[in-house]
Amino acid sequence: MALIEGFKIRNFRSLRDVTLGKTWQDQKQSPLTPLTVVVGKNGAGKSSLFDAFGFLADCLTYGVDEACHRNQRGGYERLRSSGTDGNIEFEIYYRESKNDRPITYELSIGQDSYGRPVVFSERLRQRREGQRHGWPFSFLELNHGSGKVWSGTALAESENPNLKEETNETQLVNLDNIQKLGIATLGNLKDHPRIAKFRRFIEGWYLSYFRPDAARDIPRAGPQKHLDREGENLGNFVQFMEREHPRKFQNVLSDIAEKIPGIQNIDTELSPDGRLLLRFKSEGFDKPFYAQQMSDGTLKLFAYMLLLEDPDPAPFICIEEPENGLYHKLLESLVDEFRANATGRKGKSQLFITTHQPYLVDALEPNEVWILEKKDDGFSTLTRASEYKEVVSMVEEGIPLGSLWYSDHIDSQL
Repeated sequence: MALIEGFKIRNFRSLRDVTLGKTWQDQKQSPLTPLTVVVGKNGAGKSSLFDAFGFLADCLTYGVDEACHRNQRGGYERLRSSGTDGNIEFEIYYRESKNDRPITYELSIGQDSYGRPVVFSERLRQRREGQRHGWPFSFLELNHGSGKVWSGTALAESENPNLKEETNETQLVNLDNIQKLGIATLGNLKDHPRIAKFRRFIEGWYLSYFRPDAARDIPRAGPQKHLDREGENLGNFVQFMEREHPRKFQNVLSDIAEKIPGIQNIDTELSPDGRLLLRFKSEGFDKPFYAQQMSDGTLKLFAYMLLLEDPDPAPFICIEEPENGLYHKLLESLVDEFRANATGRKGKSQLFITTHQPYLVDALEPNEVWILEKKDDGFSTLTRASEYKEVVSMVEEGIPLGSLWYSDHIDSQL
């Protein structure tokens, strides 16, 4: 399973300079855990952090100009940190699998002379096989759309880590559109399989913007393989799961029945005009309820449980404030499901969660939690809870982490 070990952000809204986890420049830090949760008060910057991942994914799919305006972002100037003239920058440090050498991706987005957002620079690098020290080799390096790309499938072992690849293995690149990411173009060519693999990794990210009202819409019938970001096709995804993966679907129903008393069965019904109805059967009622009649919390929990049973799951899943609309006693079991999906018997997706609910934090370990706080200058800082020995000691003594955060004890440590 691919795993992001570190993520660095510069000049993106209130995130002027924050780093989560380990980067190639700071190897002393511990990597991100498969389940990572960021807590913070209202206005601390959780939504900005969540959207940093969404913005990067949109840059790949739509280009940097359109990405700056999607999801009501308001354009480049509203995204760039107030009072700074530096570029918006991202750095991802990740591994394709546990035994693979880490890869670093760096992206810098600025403006041209007309004020349009453009890709200033882009780089992918990785150490050669057998190289344990020295700088990683850049197998993609572009500045303003021009540069070099190495066309091989794996970097060969070299006695000199600074030695460039042979010229017949290196291609000169000159892109004609610097509003598009180089990995979007080169990642479609079979000559660059590692770039293609990284492009597919980001394209596979799932950012949940689930809206219960969207899930209550009645879509046209027809199974769909994945749940969309807002949940509009929840009924179609249910139809796919109950037809193609009945055992997994039954697992979801069993889990839902344990967590929400009274739910006996969930299935679909085709209306006379060809639309798909999501149907809930409850104890004590002869007739089923439909999605339009179910609570926000029931629909949200059902969607999350179904998402985690996706037979072809996203490698990286972001969920913003999953506690909204849920009974607080359900949060511990929901965290258990998240952790099992990320690290346990399933171990198929890395999960990144933002929250301000102490009951959810109570179910977490200090190394899984990051505290986001906005300082007096208006910019946010990130600190891992496990960095504070006093907090770790109190958790080991049985004091829940969420209770420490609720009482502002962790904030006082900052």
